Amino acid sequence: MKALSVNQLAYQLAQKLLSNPAFYGIAVSKSAAGAIIIDAGVKATGGFEAGKILTELCLGAAGQVDLGFKSYGEIDLPSVTVTTDFPAIACLGSQFAGWRIKENNNIAIGSGPARAIALKPKEVYEEINYTDQCDKTVIVLESNQLPTDMLIEKVTTACNVAPENLIIAVAPTASIAGLTQVTGRIVEVGIHKLKTVGLDPKCIKYAMGYAPISPSGPDFEVAMARTNDAMLYGGTVFCAVEYDDDAKLQEIVNQTPSMMSKDYGKPFLQIFREADKDFYKIDHNLFAPALIIVNSIKTGKTFKAGKINTQILLKSLGF
Repeated sequence: MKALSVNQLAYQLAQKLLSNPAFYGIAVSKSAAGAIIIDAGVKATGGFEAGKILTELCLGAAGQVDLGFKSYGEIDLPSVTVTTDFPAIACLGSQFAGWRIKENNNIAIGSGPARAIALKPKEVYEEINYTDQCDKTVIVLESNQLPTDMLIEKVTTACNVAPENLIIAVAPTASIAGLTQVTGRIVEVGIHKLKTVGLDPKCIKYAMGYAPISPSGPDFEVAMARTNDAMLYGGTVFCAVEYDDDAKLQEIVNQTPSMMSKDYGKPFLQIFREADKDFYKIDHNLFAPALIIVNSIKTGKTFKAGKINTQILLKSLGF
């Protein structure tokens, strides 16, 4: 069977945005070298629909994103649900924000299928045994600025593609599209944490998850913190795995939720500021879904750990 190409799939999906900019509230332009730039919230308005497509682009179009309302205690909130039948490839091989692109004194963080060509970072692709080859590519940037010619050249060089075959989509965290896209990482966060505590991501065969989309506002730091809280205190992830050791699987699941972190129990903005705004000072165990559910396809057993923390979630979201 021919390997799935996240770049080919995402490039085709991007045409949906490009074919109707007015509907998606985006602005489309070209760099001096001919790369296509999609502004989904820097100067353009963007919105939920743009955020939905951006999230699917991050997944290499190997997953589906749905928007709707979910109940969190006594309140319903707009939420993003992500479904994928290719969890390791879609989430770790494409969506994971793993490409740090240096640009003078700035560092842009890239997500999406371009990573699978450039192998950023290489160890992830060795672990999931996946690479992609394509003469067209897509990268998504979480940024308040549109990409410079220098950044575009770094991407095209690393991916060995012509500039006119590169699509760069950009949305700031605090924009509606950005908030949707970042919260749409809920499944990736769950899979990454499962990997961290000892589960081989290749054994995860199907995955689904949801989390609330934060209310918007002008402050980047607040928006960043709220998207973290949406997942840490309001996110749920379900995975179906091929694993035959139920005792070990229960142990892994028990270690996975955010409540296992020593930093758990406060809004992320408070945690971030107490850590002098240094992510590396925050316990890495915190970055996980509130609730994790794992079904063993081989034994039929299902395990869960964690809980939705409505009190801290609503406090963070400004209620």
